[in-house]
Amino acid sequence: MAGFKNSEVRIAGTGNVWVAPAGTAAPKETTALATPWVNLGFTSSDGVKFNKKDKNDPVDTWQSMAPARFMLSDRDLTVKFQLLQMNKDTFPFYLGLASTSIVTAGSTAETTAQKIDITGAPGGQDQRALAIDFADNNGTKDLRYRLVIPNGAVSEVEELSLTRTGAVKLGITFTALSGDTPTNPLATWLVNDPAALA
Repeated sequence: MAGFKNSEVRIAGTGNVWVAPAGTAAPKETTALATPWVNLGFTSSDGVKFNKKDKNDPVDTWQSMAPARFMLSDRDLTVKFQLLQMNKDTFPFYLGLASTSIVTAGSTAETTAQKIDITGAPGGQDQRALAIDFADNNGTKDLRYRLVIPNGAVSEVEELSLTRTGAVKLGITFTALSGDTPTNPLATWLVNDPAALA
């Protein structure tokens, strides 16, 4: 019901970013995710930015200066975030590569060097499923929200800033893709919030 209700104000107090193999189905509840989902760890305090951008082309007519209707011609669904941990899951993901891209470069008695090659050769795009969840304790219960994108890819990254005064941040834009079945959802929201339920 519309109106002023402070009990319906939501704060994304704490959350997580997860990845899994492309096509991993969205769970049917908001309980903790398990294998094959991998938690990507700490993100910056900016959290996650979700954006859905539609392009509507006007249908013009001879009889009117205003469009008669709009035709949806394009839809972009993206999430942006900055990862703060550097490991075998986060760094290849930032580079748009699979975790298997890390290979041994050489080793000594003290250490083993690993490497990731970024090539200019044509190749397949690393596609993943991505989930973002957050909880808001409104004083009575944990209200949980989860966004699941079953198919997507890293479409843009922020420049990597290496300084002595701040943490290295892996800034990522992840874009939903249609997958093998274009009629399937680009993304699914799962909630246990009574105010959002029919």
